[in-house]
Amino acid sequence: MAELNSSPEKNDGKKPLRKKMSLRVDLTAMVDLAFLLVTFFMLTTTLSKSKAMDLAMPVGDEGAPVAQSRTVTLCLGADNKVLLYRGMPESATPQVVDYSKEGLRKLLVANQDAIKTQTGKSMLVIVKPSDHSKYGDLVNALDELNITQNRQYAIADVTNQDVDMLKKQSIY
Repeated sequence: MAELNSSPEKNDGKKPLRKKMSLRVDLTAMVDLAFLLVTFFMLTTTLSKSKAMDLAMPVGDEGAPVAQSRTVTLCLGADNKVLLYRGMPESATPQVVDYSKEGLRKLLVANQDAIKTQTGKSMLVIVKPSDHSKYGDLVNALDELNITQNRQYAIADVTNQDVDMLKKQSIY
């Protein structure tokens, strides 16, 4: 509540007598309202939930051998570029693409269809991030694998042959 207090001034004979007014505002109600609003918005706000991608990793160290005719390797390089080759690195013809719809996705679908018609089985993808790739590149590659519905993929360490191939393509 606002109050006006008036107190008379002392007269020393030089000035005329005048009342001095002071204004006092009680802010208790406004502070109560502010705390109620803060409490209301804190309780009704939903915080953003973190999004995680499911990644199944093998249990043992040894895996079963896989036919090279079913294998596609993605070597993640620098500058948002991917080196893609099919089969073994010695006999492969590498292709350099980006993470766009017309780049990596188109090649994954084409290789998936070719492997399905040749072998009758699904494609196996090996993702090898290099030292110069970023974490976002790995996430983009896994996103493209999920979009193209490739369910069989593995993340492996990049080999010296892969590094040499990346250097030849100037994306290491």
